[in-house]
Amino acid sequence: MSNFSLLIPLLFALISRNEAWTANQLSRKFMTNTYLSSLASAERDNKTDLTGPKDIDDELQRGRLLEGGQVIDFSSVKASSKAEEALASARQRLLANIVAPTSDTNGQILGINDDVVGEVGHPLGAFATPEEVQSCATWIRSKAPEGLFQAKDGVSNDASGFSDQQMRTARSTLSKCYDESGEVTGAFAKTFYMGTKLLGEEAQKAIWAIYVWCRRTDEIVDAPRDNDDEMLVDLSAWEMRLENLWDYGVVEDVYDLALLDVRANYPSLDITPFMDMIRGMLMDVPVLGQDRYDVFDELHLYCYRVAGTVGLMSLPVFGCAEGYDDEVAREPALSLGVAFQLTNILRDVGEDAVQRGRVYLPQEDLRRFGVTEDQIFEQRVDEKYVALMKFEIDRARMYYERARRGVFMLAPESRLPVQSSLDAYGRILDKIEENGYDSLTKRAYVDKWEKLSIIPSSWYRTLDISRMLPLPGDKVVARDQS
Repeated sequence: MSNFSLLIPLLFALISRNEAWTANQLSRKFMTNTYLSSLASAERDNKTDLTGPKDIDDELQRGRLLEGGQVIDFSSVKASSKAEEALASARQRLLANIVAPTSDTNGQILGINDDVVGEVGHPLGAFATPEEVQSCATWIRSKAPEGLFQAKDGVSNDASGFSDQQMRTARSTLSKCYDESGEVTGAFAKTFYMGTKLLGEEAQKAIWAIYVWCRRTDEIVDAPRDNDDEMLVDLSAWEMRLENLWDYGVVEDVYDLALLDVRANYPSLDITPFMDMIRGMLMDVPVLGQDRYDVFDELHLYCYRVAGTVGLMSLPVFGCAEGYDDEVAREPALSLGVAFQLTNILRDVGEDAVQRGRVYLPQEDLRRFGVTEDQIFEQRVDEKYVALMKFEIDRARMYYERARRGVFMLAPESRLPVQSSLDAYGRILDKIEENGYDSLTKRAYVDKWEKLSIIPSSWYRTLDISRMLPLPGDKVVARDQS
């Protein structure tokens, strides 16, 4: 089976925003304002050197247009927004040894907090000593392609002198690391975990490692804390660790070993989507990020960072069918991320407003259809709101159609899992329509049996003949578009 077949379930698991915020998270606005005031004071005292563009407009202008501008590739886009400035300030303090990440003081593995341990049901990462972790890292680096990692003082890539016992310990350590990565994946994303069992062993483990990295990033941002200054320090340390792993193969804990092994096994895997996801997480932090989006391109940037990045992380692991490569598959993967995140947003309009005080729908769209924020917070559905939802659903479906072309870039045996997942998630839009476009007081939901019932039509859509004879309501997917 092609490794590409799990792109959609992976996105399901990582872009879901169903978890309720804690009281600690809801109080972040006050704490972050306090931190930003101190940051501004530090800038006035010339304690930080933060220059560059100051708002999201600069970020949008740096995006790369694909296919007439309907899909924007925001890879590597970076700007000195409040979040970027705060992250840079935290990095400077880390480098100056003024502060330290919480893992240095509380003994926990960064991003593996008590909530994660509680969900899994037993202590995590306790199976190897620091010496065994570093020995295992040396072994992984030794089998990486030549030149993948830069030389660094004190970091060895030579395991030729290892004893048989050291080799057995290194293999056992990595194996246990992957086992626990699978446990974390299974605890937080049960349906997704079952899907990974359809993959080959190497790809399966690689996806677990990527999932755990994303999970840890999310935990660093969302973990209960006294203030967001501490979160920014941890997130900056996390970003620096990622850079050191990518450039030099350096690890700091047992779970870094799994990602290091993925890096060694898939040399084309790029660091960019990982860095971009960190910025996507920050976009949801009150004050530092955004709780309103004026135009769709702003929301598009958010969709790329929190969802499109997952597709780009996964492409080298999943692979492409003969005749295709990652660059060709890039646009469908980005379209997929936009489609799924827009679906989440349309499904959760009422929940996001009432529980989180957030309105993701572009302000320009609200104005266009005469819908007010008061109406959304009061959960009043009228003809104006219905017209708005029809417009947004049409936009989301356009991205599903663009993503569907990617199915024909897959090996025939891997098309059905992708297409059936795409159809099942797209069915949420049908449910919103069936609910009278009420996504303020009703939640669109597709049950297990309905998901199973769409498999026959999904199977037909994977066949080449479906390009010439599409199902009623389907658009033609021409070969020259792929």
